Amino acid sequence: MSGLFSIPVNGLKEGRHTFDFEIDRKFFDLFEESEIREGNLNAVTDILKESSHLYIDIRISGTVSISCDRCLGMFDLPVECENRLLVRFGNGRDDSDPEMLIIPGDEYDLDLKQYFYEFIYLALPIQRIHPDDASGKSTCDPLMLEKLKEHLVEEEHKIDPRWDELKKLINDN
Repeated sequence: MSGLFSIPVNGLKEGRHTFDFEIDRKFFDLFEESEIREGNLNAVTDILKESSHLYIDIRISGTVSISCDRCLGMFDLPVECENRLLVRFGNGRDDSDPEMLIIPGDEYDLDLKQYFYEFIYLALPIQRIHPDDASGKSTCDPLMLEKLKEHLVEEEHKIDPRWDELKKLINDN
């Protein structure tokens, strides 16, 4: 399955090349701990091969099915991202720099699966909630929102009296 997300670097002629990859449920199944279980994305990979390196531009677009942080319901979240990867040919493998990868010059394939996965996750917003509808109302599960409201604890904004004594000290100076 990993070969489905690879490019043939060894047999690739110098110049520009484009590869399209479909990312779906099978892709996310390759990552056991993935929060995303389903998606429908396209990864367009433009490559400029030169004698000693590759410039790889990756554009990923589509949607992923993800759990809402507010109501826990699943919803489709649009994903759009563009990333660049520089691949240099060397004696060994080194991926310690997130923007540059060094691979052996005799390596046949470059598996992009892990890069696609990371780029998708980096494109997700920190807070993932159902979008509002056209009238500005939440599209979250109304039953779950009611349950959350029932368990919401109202905090009293009482100020600890010890702070009043400290404020007096500040104001006296």
